[in-house]
Amino acid sequence: MKRNVRFVLLLMKLKLSRMMMFRVSFFGAFIADGTMFIIQLLAFEAIYSQVDAIGGWNRGQMIIFVGTFAVVNALNMLIYFFGVNDIPEKIKRGDLDGYITKPVSPLLRVTFENVNPGSVPLLIFSAGIVCYGVSAAGINISFMTGLLYVLLVLLMTLLWYDMELILRSIPFLVLSANGIVQLEEQLIEMNFKIPGILYKGGFKVVFYFILPYGIMSTTPTQMLSGLLTASGFLHAVVITAFFTAFAIGFWRYGLRHYKSTGS
Repeated sequence: MKRNVRFVLLLMKLKLSRMMMFRVSFFGAFIADGTMFIIQLLAFEAIYSQVDAIGGWNRGQMIIFVGTFAVVNALNMLIYFFGVNDIPEKIKRGDLDGYITKPVSPLLRVTFENVNPGSVPLLIFSAGIVCYGVSAAGINISFMTGLLYVLLVLLMTLLWYDMELILRSIPFLVLSANGIVQLEEQLIEMNFKIPGILYKGGFKVVFYFILPYGIMSTTPTQMLSGLLTASGFLHAVVITAFFTAFAIGFWRYGLRHYKSTGS
């Protein structure tokens, strides 16, 4: 464990050194994603100028929803996105050969080799949106509620990682997963705009159990709002544990069937 921690810290240091050579790009994630979240907030502001609640959520709760999604997205960009996102290309080019032969877990290296410290400003900005939402909703947050909210945000970040790893491990077994990755982008965008509380029937089954993007921002928001039940919290924990185990197992299965295509 200590060796893995030192290895991850070294990867982060090297990545930061490379990024500081191009300081403008350091704030790329903040500018691009920050603008997107501001546009989404403005859209909800326009909607709430005409209605008092959506699915029982007031304006402040919806701001928390947007901010929570932004926080999970920022953690995703900060920690693993740029590493995991390149897995299909590594499989296609045969680059995983170099990972398998190294005395470090290939998954550990792939996950953390492209950490993006430039997402830290985005994370701070996103946390500010959450705080603004809490103030707008007039919610008094206890220490325990805040702690459970942070725990859920971390769980949802792990769940997002699981989904990305599963989808990007499919090229181990097929030629390409471009269509699936594009579908993932559309599903994420949709669940960023539609809170999970609005899903009913088959949609709730899909986005709460099969493709659980619907709980990634909704469940932490419910926690801060005092609306999350014990069963809802347990559902988030169980779903995350299941998909984490499945993602790791599917990665290992794919790795066993990996055939180098590099020159």
